[in-house]
Amino acid sequence: MSRSYVVTGGGRGIGKALVEHLLGDAGTVVAIERDPAELAWMDGHPARARLIGVAGDAADETVADQACDLAQAAGVLAGWVNNAAVFRDASVHSATTEHVLDLIAANLNAAVVGCATAIRRFLAAGTPGAIVNVSSHQARQAVPGCLPYVTAKAAIEGMTRALAVEYGRRGIRVNAVAPGSVDTERYARFLGAQAPADAARVEREMALSHPLGRVARPQEVAAAIAYLLSEDAGFITGATVPVDGGRSVLAHDPES
Repeated sequence: MSRSYVVTGGGRGIGKALVEHLLGDAGTVVAIERDPAELAWMDGHPARARLIGVAGDAADETVADQACDLAQAAGVLAGWVNNAAVFRDASVHSATTEHVLDLIAANLNAAVVGCATAIRRFLAAGTPGAIVNVSSHQARQAVPGCLPYVTAKAAIEGMTRALAVEYGRRGIRVNAVAPGSVDTERYARFLGAQAPADAARVEREMALSHPLGRVARPQEVAAAIAYLLSEDAGFITGATVPVDGGRSVLAHDPES
């Protein structure tokens, strides 16, 4: 049988780029997306027969199980990618603790549910599999106001290591990627909402923040994820791979 994959947050940005990349493997890809409208691009796609969209919350175990059922009906489940994310800022001095914890859960819960669902299915089928969790450079380099996002991503990286250790002997690899800034729809909307001069300033700052002089293209992050899912990465597990154009290793020179 052919291979199948599940990608959460597969309707746009990195998730969409990854779905399209994985279709080149001649397998079937199931994309989970909260907003059904974000799955409309699948209609008329040349590989539509191997594309399955599931509208729902990736943190809902029922939705995750539905996606897994569809993937396994189409082929051997080979990989699961936890890409879905929520970007909401909050600071502990101005937000309630309950609100902060809810925002942490909004990003962490979907990854936990995805990992648990994939591992249970791999074990039940007796087949090896790979999981990739999408983290962020912010897991190690925080910015003001992003405590919920930073905390969730740091927890996801810890979970990645723990699962790799626990399930490696069962043929399950678990890794993460940590992108820097990426030219997604969200990034484009942010720039579009700025005055031209402000947008130009942001782009200059972004170029300075990445040693390669630009933000990433979604396809570049997708390619790294696809590699970690592949047999070529068969001896890589428990790793968090930065796909950030050098942002995480950049130190600003105070003498410059």
